[in-house]
Amino acid sequence: MRIFEMMSACFNILMLGWLILGKHKPQRGLLIGFGVSAAFVLMQWLIEGMRWQILPVHAITLVPLLIIAVRYIPRREEAPRKASRLKLGLICIFAVFYCFLAVALPLALPVIKFDKPSGPYKIGTVTYHWKDEKREEGYAQQSGDKRELMIQIWYPADSKAKGERAPYVSNADIFAQGYGQALHMPKMLFTSIGFIKTNAIENATISNQEPTYPVLIFSHSLNGVKNQNTFQIEQLVSHGYIVVGIDHTYNSTVSLLPDGRVVHFVPQESNAIEDLDRLNMVWVEDAKFVLDQVEELANHDPNQRFTGRMDLNNIGMFGHSFGGATTTQMLMTDSRIKAGINMDGGLYGKLRIPEEGMNKPFLMMSADDTLAGTQNMSDANIASQGTTRAELDKFFADTLARYEHVAVGGNYWLKINKMKHMGFSDMYMISPLFEWMEGVNVKKVHGLINDYSLDFFNHYLKQQPSKLLEKNIGEHSEYSLERG
Repeated sequence: MRIFEMMSACFNILMLGWLILGKHKPQRGLLIGFGVSAAFVLMQWLIEGMRWQILPVHAITLVPLLIIAVRYIPRREEAPRKASRLKLGLICIFAVFYCFLAVALPLALPVIKFDKPSGPYKIGTVTYHWKDEKREEGYAQQSGDKRELMIQIWYPADSKAKGERAPYVSNADIFAQGYGQALHMPKMLFTSIGFIKTNAIENATISNQEPTYPVLIFSHSLNGVKNQNTFQIEQLVSHGYIVVGIDHTYNSTVSLLPDGRVVHFVPQESNAIEDLDRLNMVWVEDAKFVLDQVEELANHDPNQRFTGRMDLNNIGMFGHSFGGATTTQMLMTDSRIKAGINMDGGLYGKLRIPEEGMNKPFLMMSADDTLAGTQNMSDANIASQGTTRAELDKFFADTLARYEHVAVGGNYWLKINKMKHMGFSDMYMISPLFEWMEGVNVKKVHGLINDYSLDFFNHYLKQQPSKLLEKNIGEHSEYSLERG
């Protein structure tokens, strides 16, 4: 709960207890209680913004006025003491239930707060709309439409940079609908994302602390978004990286284009491995195009922000799920990518990791649940996906067979225990219910991901001594780390 939400909830619940159990409730006290409660409501509305999850708390504000109004209603004969006690008991039960509801809703559907990154840099961010005039859009309604991508860049900001913190999403209603469709849940469960603020400042001045900064490309999961790993992106940027996030249009949860068009996720007709291999080729072309645009921005930024400030000799890439597969393909096909991290992504795409390895620094991160295949999946869960256990077993077997040479050639494979696929993104932060249902300690695993991501890129892109990778090879309680 946010600060004024918490203050309002605490005061209103205490007031409700007094209203029910207190013997003497003078009209002056009732009016003071209403006034203080109303002041909290007003401050919360003006400063933090109103959301439906907190309405049960605010409804208590009106109770003192209702009591005053009831006092002016002519009374009938006083009820027997036994009936009066029953009435009081029912009121207390209702009050307890109501207070539970008032507290549980905002706690179960909170406005999350991203931890302040540990690095010395503030964070700036800017958004771009880029069109690839050389490629037609495969999902377009009209022939000749070109591939359009929304891009967000995060960068180290000047230490004196000031301004409003950037929102997590730019249009809460549209994104809440997108998340609801993606997870097959009611849209209203995700409306709180509109109140989430990040640690980034929009259009802030870039820091002059270093002449140039290494560049990292980020590719999201299938049905994800460019900022879905804000917990990780902000940490990397605070330590001196420029991160470029790609929205893979029609394959992202939702993309908002500058002319007002809203592009929602279009499901694949088939999730056969061969079809995923073909789709990945589109994402690889997206990444190559974005890299081309980044090079142009580094050479001549019309706004002068990035001109000469991007270290194009040290470019890395990381991605989650399908974006991890894209990262692996880019590492093997594009000489500009010097190092890459794949977070729980099946190795889809045109190329396979050769027996001798990739001859480039690579870190594979995997959830133990993913590596277990269908072992932890119920028959009902499998049936809901429109498949059978035998078909899904074959899919996992064929997919995991591609992992054979992941760590060959001195590369790394980090396998995280008690971890699920979506734990590599911000998703489980949206509600503690996700964390409870999936059994993932989000804070702990995000810390682990951040530590190893930073250590990996610092070592291979900034030529700093490794603090973790070489020291932690082997089995540990929370993870295992393998090196080929």
